[in-house]
Formats: sequence, structure tokens, C-alpha cells
Amino acid sequence: MRIEHVAIWCKDLETMKCFYTHFFNAKSNAKYENTRKGFQSYFLTLPDGPRIELMQMDSVLISAADVFPQFTGLAHIAFAVGSEAKVDAMAIEFIAQGYEVLDGPRRTGDGYYECVVLDPEWNRIEIVV
Repeated sequence: MRIEHVAIWCKDLETMKCFYTHFFNAKSNAKYENTRKGFQSYFLTLPDGPRIELMQMDSVLISAADVFPQFTGLAHIAFAVGSEAKVDAMAIEFIAQGYEVLDGPRRTGDGYYECVVLDPEWNRIEIVV
């Protein structure tokens, strides 16, 4: 069994697509649109893992949650990049491009080497070895 895909509701579908294709080398399909429902989506295929479905629909409410405190529910998506040097390099690139790095790079108590960043719509992303 494997995870086939993770879906994210988006405010700005194009910005989110650019983020995941740029930083994670995801390949996008053509945009799917259902004009009757006001729904649009992209499936992004990662080089070695599951897909990410980015979705936008006019009727979906924008979350008013403060992204800094943790809360129950989906907490983050973790991407394994293969080395501590790559985690460090990605952290530097995130900062250089104006993305907020919340934590790290650092070694956690349970042995992970990680960096935590927010994507353009403030979803938590972990970059791990």
C-alpha cells in the first residue's frame, strides 16, 4: 500500500504550482477545469513519490487559522531530499526567495535532519534527509 496523492485547497493555484514545480521538481499535468462547479486543479508528479493535487474552487472557504501555533489535523508534508547538504541548500534558497523558514536546518531529538518552511499559502513543509 502507498499514498497515491495529497490534496491541497489553494487560493492561488498558479503560485502554488510554481512553488512545488520549482523547489521539488514536480511535473504538472494540464489544468483540469469544471466551469459548472467553479473547480480547477493540477496534479503534480514528484520524481520519486506520490502526487500532489492542487485544487481551487470558488465556494471553498479560506482558513482564518493562525499558521504559527500547531493544531490537530494534517500537520505537514515531508520531502526527503537525500542529504544534509541538500537540506541546507534548500533552506538558503527558501530564505533568498522570501519564504519563511520556521525551524532549522537542525537535527531533531529523534534523529531527523530537517528544515521547516511555509509554502506560499502557509502550509508547513518539512525538508528532511
